[in-house]
Amino acid sequence: MTADVIRLETPVTEETIRALRAGDRVLISGVMYTARDAAHARMVALIDEGKTNELPFDPDGQIIYFVGPTPTREGRVIGAAGPTTSYRMDAYSPKLIRLGLRGMIGKGDRAPEVRDAMREHGCVYFGATGGTGALISERIVENEIIAYEDLGAEAVRRIVVKDFPVVAVLDAQGGDLYAEGRARWRNQEILNRV
Repeated sequence: MTADVIRLETPVTEETIRALRAGDRVLISGVMYTARDAAHARMVALIDEGKTNELPFDPDGQIIYFVGPTPTREGRVIGAAGPTTSYRMDAYSPKLIRLGLRGMIGKGDRAPEVRDAMREHGCVYFGATGGTGALISERIVENEIIAYEDLGAEAVRRIVVKDFPVVAVLDAQGGDLYAEGRARWRNQEILNRV
């Protein structure tokens, strides 16, 4: 894990993403998109039908934040916007990654097929801190629903972020911050028993 914070501006290139390592602390600025499982299902249905030109946005070089924000209070850009558990997107993510998706933000681990697609195509899975939705929302400076408004909180949004804080959890080389953390914990447990 590097001590410095890495700043990313979207859209991001494959080269930039492949340079990140699990454990890197990152601040993202620029346009990102939000989508949860219902929106992912619709997007992947379009991909399966060969209608990628009908996707709500071109995934190439983009980052998706797995979030369903709470209703927006008066005077705010967006409601609380904490990360959603990511495994619900596992069935869909590989197809978006193959179209050039470079980053995903959520919480929790990812399936082997998602990890394989990330390594093959150059994508990073970032972790955002669960339970801090109100604080995270302060990093979102613009918010616009661009597709699937009928899904309510799960609609696809185009958001603009400034210094959005994340940690690279799974990198494009196969690095895994979760596995590293578990190994350190096991080693510490062994040392404590001695």
